[in-house]
Amino acid sequence: MISERSRGLYAVHSVVQAVLVTALFWGWLFLVSQFYAPGTVDCRRYAIYSVLTVVGLMLKALTTAPARRALLRLRVLDRLRDSFVQTLWISTLLLFFLVSAKDKSISRLFLFTFLPLTYLLLAYSNSKLPAFLARHLFAGNRVERTILYNTGGNLKTLGPWLRRQERMGLRVLGMLSDAATDETLPDLPVLGGTEDLERVLTETKATQILISGFPMFKNLLQFLTALCERRGIRMLIVADFEDKFGQAVTMVDEDGIRFLTLRDEPLESPFNRLLKRILDIAVSLPVVVGILPFTTLVVWLLQRRQAPGPVFYIQPRAGMQNQPFGIFKYRSMYVDNPDVNRQTSKHDERIYPAGRWLRRLSIDELPQFLNVLKGSMSVVGPRPHLDSHNEQWSRIMANYHVRTFVKPGITGLAQVRGFRGEATTDEALRLRVLADIEYIENWSIALDALIILRTAFQVVVPPKMAY
Repeated sequence: MISERSRGLYAVHSVVQAVLVTALFWGWLFLVSQFYAPGTVDCRRYAIYSVLTVVGLMLKALTTAPARRALLRLRVLDRLRDSFVQTLWISTLLLFFLVSAKDKSISRLFLFTFLPLTYLLLAYSNSKLPAFLARHLFAGNRVERTILYNTGGNLKTLGPWLRRQERMGLRVLGMLSDAATDETLPDLPVLGGTEDLERVLTETKATQILISGFPMFKNLLQFLTALCERRGIRMLIVADFEDKFGQAVTMVDEDGIRFLTLRDEPLESPFNRLLKRILDIAVSLPVVVGILPFTTLVVWLLQRRQAPGPVFYIQPRAGMQNQPFGIFKYRSMYVDNPDVNRQTSKHDERIYPAGRWLRRLSIDELPQFLNVLKGSMSVVGPRPHLDSHNEQWSRIMANYHVRTFVKPGITGLAQVRGFRGEATTDEALRLRVLADIEYIENWSIALDALIILRTAFQVVVPPKMAY
């Protein structure tokens, strides 16, 4: 019910805005034609631009993220930003049609004064219209007279939400609780416990029960369900699974069965994996063919002078699902290395002089594009570590191995945020792993492209943690 009201308010708001902008279009056209170009208006031609204006608004509405459709919760800056984006959609469509059709019959004065006026109208309506519509759409018999039934949920987080929902027609009349706690909400009377439920529903003429805390007992849940169905009362249950699991969860529907899972994983889609693979090849192939031969020659010459030995260093790393693979790097350390498993430190004596610059400029990582072409790595993903480090760090952070759900990468979200190099503290490790998990849960081809661009910038301007 709540989500439908929110979506419905957004839809009505969008339609009303379309009507207002259309009225502005024709009203302003009338004024311009009367004072600046009397008798020269081809209404049929202008009608095309009027329709395109509405289409621009509707396209913006359809592409808006669900989180931004909670109109009553938006801040002033958010409303101004949305108004600007709406005007941008309209401007793009109008100017594209104007240029492609080579239309000379439309008044440029009208068009380029209409767009600023449209922004002002949208900014004002985004500020005032949602609250106005909510007062009229969710009044009278659309007010949900609600009883809060607490079965041990977190009332501290629920209280602010209830206050926000008052404008959506949710009016809490009182609270029922069997919990042995003094936790209540301000100005909300406690009306009794479970044994008083039917009496309270009758006396208050409640139309909805809001249950705080998912009932863990099957009999209680069946009793509440049957009671609400018998009396024609809506039932909402606060899904406090995050408190129970200790982290965010998501619900998925697969072949008619609903599951709770701990996270979204966009790269479980074969189509998304195909897009990522195409991007990997498009980036790595030019590097391997056009750059790697030259850098290999330069590195070989530097090594011959300062640290003779093999050009490449192949080190075993843990990849996707902790499967071992050999990672290619330009050797940046002396061949006589007594401890290959020790993390590299800032003033590591094992690194030869030119190797420090190779590492600082990330040139030592270039051979990993061979791993990308082979398919054992991706351009973007969590950095692969040694098995010994994985074992050590997994004891520090319980969800450390979640980062192995996807292929490891040459660069990643953690690296462009500055969480690279030696993990000297537990907090540094935690921030790195959280960034990796955030990447896994929110992957998109645009995010990969952004990380690649930011990495390219950091190669030119190396951060302090690069060593």
